[in-house]
Amino acid sequence: MTTDFLSQALVYLGAAVICVPIAKKIGMSSVLGYLLSGIIIGPFVLGFIGGEGQDIMHVAEFGVVMMLFIIGLELEPSAFWKMRKAIAGFGFSQLFGTSILLFFVFILMGWQWTTAVSAGLTLTMSSTAIVLQTLKEKGLSHTTAGQASFSVLLFQDIAVIPILAILPLLATTSVVANEAHPSLLSGLPAWVQTILVIAAVGSIYGIGTYLVVPLLRVIAKTGLREMFTASSLLLVVAVAFLMEMVGLSPALGTFVAGVVLANSEFRHELESDIDPFKGLLLGLFFMGVGASINFQLIQEAPAQIAMLVLLVLLIKFIVLFGIGKIYKLNNDQNFLFALGLSQVGEFAFVLLSFTGQLNIIDQEWIGKLTAITAISMMTTPLLLLVHEKFIHPYFGIKEKPVEKPGDTIEEHHDVIVAGFGHFGSTIGRLLRANGIKATILDNNPDQVELLRRMGFKVYYGDATRIDMLKSAGIESAKILIAAIDSPEVNSNLVHTVRKHFPHIKILARARNRFDAHELMETGVTNVYRETLYTAVQLAVDALGELGFRKHTATRQGQKFIKFDEKALAKLASSRHDLKEYALNSKDEIAIQEKLLQNDLLLSFSDNDHSWDSNFVKEAILGKDPENARTK
Repeated sequence: MTTDFLSQALVYLGAAVICVPIAKKIGMSSVLGYLLSGIIIGPFVLGFIGGEGQDIMHVAEFGVVMMLFIIGLELEPSAFWKMRKAIAGFGFSQLFGTSILLFFVFILMGWQWTTAVSAGLTLTMSSTAIVLQTLKEKGLSHTTAGQASFSVLLFQDIAVIPILAILPLLATTSVVANEAHPSLLSGLPAWVQTILVIAAVGSIYGIGTYLVVPLLRVIAKTGLREMFTASSLLLVVAVAFLMEMVGLSPALGTFVAGVVLANSEFRHELESDIDPFKGLLLGLFFMGVGASINFQLIQEAPAQIAMLVLLVLLIKFIVLFGIGKIYKLNNDQNFLFALGLSQVGEFAFVLLSFTGQLNIIDQEWIGKLTAITAISMMTTPLLLLVHEKFIHPYFGIKEKPVEKPGDTIEEHHDVIVAGFGHFGSTIGRLLRANGIKATILDNNPDQVELLRRMGFKVYYGDATRIDMLKSAGIESAKILIAAIDSPEVNSNLVHTVRKHFPHIKILARARNRFDAHELMETGVTNVYRETLYTAVQLAVDALGELGFRKHTATRQGQKFIKFDEKALAKLASSRHDLKEYALNSKDEIAIQEKLLQNDLLLSFSDNDHSWDSNFVKEAILGKDPENARTK
C-alpha cells in the first residue's frame, strides 16, 4: 500500500466528511456536498488530486455501476409490466420532446444533423443517481412526483441500449482505438458495431440465466456469507469489464444483469451485499463529477457555456412541466417533477465518450458538453432547495382537491360503519349475512363506486364531519364501527363522536397496540387490533399442524387474546415512557406465558389422545417434543 494511495484516500474522505455535513446543515442534499468537495480538491482549485480528473471519473463511475445494478434487481418484470403505461407515457414523451427541441437548437448553431442528433440524445438523459438519492433523502420517493420521476429515469436507463446501438450508424468513421481501454468494436463497420451492441446486451441475459444463477446456488450451499459477498462483487465487476471490452457502458451492462437476476431467489441477498458499497462509491462518483469540471475551458467561453446550461435546463423544465400538465399532476408535484429532472445525467458521460470515439462530436465540444453536464448536475440540489423554500409554500397550498359533496342519506339503521375497505367490508358482509342492516360511509369515491357495483349500498362522505354523521342517523343509532384505514383519521372520528355523541357505543379498529392505547385514552373500551386476531389464528393453525387437538389449540388462542387484552389495559399508563413500557411489557409477557402453560397442564386429560402428558410437560419446559410424542 503506497503512501500516495493513503494520501489520496485521506484527501477524499476528509473533503467528504467536512463538506457533506455542512451542506446538510444549511438544508442542501448530500449530493451537493460531494460535488462541492470534488471541486475544492480538484485540479482547478486546491489541486490536491493533480490533473487526474478523467482518471477519477473512470474509477468513480463504478458507484453508478453499483447503483444501476441494484435498480435492476429491484425491477421485477411483473412490477415493470404494471408500470408500463407510466414508463412509456412519461418516459417516451420526455425523451422525444427534449431531444427534438435540443436538435433544433444545435441545428440553429450550425451543427450537422448527425452531430445535433447525438448531442440532443445525450443531453436528454437525466441523473438517476442524483434524483433518486435526493428524493430518498427528502422522503419524496413515494409522492406522485417521485413515482413520475422514477418512470422517466427508468425509461431513460432502458433507452440507452437503443441509443448506443444507433450512434454507430450516425458516425462517418469507425470507433477510434483507445490504447488505455481497447474496444473490440475498434475498426469495425457501423452496421457490425450495431449488431454487436445488441448481441452484447442479449448475451448478458443468457449468461445471467444459465450460468450465474446456478453458480450462485452452488456458492449459497457453502453457507459462507463472505463468499456470497465476493461473488456479488465479482458478478458486477465481470459484467462491467465485459461491457467495457466491447466499448459499451459498464453501468448499462450491470443494469441489464440486475433485471435478469430480479426474479431469482438471490435477489434480496445480492441487494443487501452490494448496497453498502453503492453508497460509498456513489459519493466518490459525485466528487469525481465536481473534480472533472474544466474551469479553464469555462473561463475561455463562460457566456457560451452558461447560456447552454440555462437553455438545457429551461428546455427540459418546459418539456417536463408540459408532460406533468398532460398527465394532470398538481402544480406542487409538477414543479418538483420538472425541476428535479432538469439536469443532464451520468449516462451523458458514457454517451459523450462513445460519440468521441466515433468522431461524431469533436473533442473541443466534448469538453464543453462534459462541463455543461457536470454544472447542470450541480444545479439540481439548488433548484430543489428553491422549490422547497419559495415555490412549494405557495403552489403547494393553493391547489386543493375539489371535494365531492357527500351523498344524501335517506335511511337510518342501528349500526353505522365508517370506512369500508378490506377491514370494514368484512364486518359489513358478516353483519348483512346475519340480517343486520348498517349505514355504510366511505370517503374514497373510487372505492364507493366499486362497492356499489359489487352490490353494497355505500354512501360517499367524510365520517369525521358532524353534519355527515347526523345525516347518517348517529343521534338514534346504537353502534358506530370505526374501521377507517388511516389510524389518524380513525382516531379523529372517535374523538369527534365521543365529544358530540357520547351515548353511542364505539367499536374501533386499531392497527397495532400503540393505536389501541390512543383510542383507549378517549374512553373506548372495544378496540380491535387488526394484527392481533390474524396472528393468533395463524398460531392456532400452526399448533393444529403440530398435533394439538383443534379444541385445545383454539382454547389456547382465545385465552391468549384474553390475557393480552388485560395486559393492554395495564400497559396503557406507561406507554409514554419507552423504558418503563419495555420493562412492564417484559413482565406481562412472562406472566402470560406462565398462565397459558399452567392452563394447558391443568386442562389436560387422558381423553386427549393426540399427545401424552409427558409430551405436554416437555413441550412447555422447552425439551425436544418429538421424543415424547405418541402416535
